[in-house]
Amino acid sequence: QVQLVEAGGGLVQAGVSLRLSCAASGRALSNYAMGWFRQAPGKEREFVAAISRRGLTTNYADSVKGRFTISRNNAKNTSYLQMNSLKPEDTAVYYCAARSTLQLGRITARSDEYDYWGQGTQVTVSS
Repeated sequence: QVQLVEAGGGLVQAGVSLRLSCAASGRALSNYAMGWFRQAPGKEREFVAAISRRGLTTNYADSVKGRFTISRNNAKNTSYLQMNSLKPEDTAVYYCAARSTLQLGRITARSDEYDYWGQGTQVTVSS
């Protein structure tokens, strides 16, 4: 099993940047494709970004494309979500997730395909 802990959320004004981190323990992060999801109040959890095991393949939701960047440092067992030009509509609890896969390039936007989840970190963007 792998345990995931997110950090880096907070209350910020529109237009600024935040970087979220997701620290893994228990197993090497390199065994997992990683994803970031978010859930706003009253809404369903939605896909934000995903990255393959070695970081060579990424995918983004249209709503964050060009503003957010997902990355990973397997040596540090950590995944990151750099969020630039934040908007009030980015306000949500952000979750990282890990998907065990043997395929180095495999990524997915489907939340039901992830095996492990962090507890989430709140991001609030004021206008």
